[in-house]
Amino acid sequence: MSDEPLNPGDVALPGTPGTGDGLCPDCSGTGRLDAGECPTCGGTGTVIEGIGGG
Repeated sequence: MSDEPLNPGDVALPGTPGTGDGLCPDCSGTGRLDAGECPTCGGTGTVIEGIGGG
């Protein structure tokens, strides 16, 4: 696990099993919106999301 802070769009801490990086749904991976840095991903362009499973 990581000590990195979560961004509002993250669903889990970095390194959590069953999660991975995905493109931010609000900025489409650019890290920017018209008003500046994307608040959902914190300007990284990625969010941590759940993957796979059933």
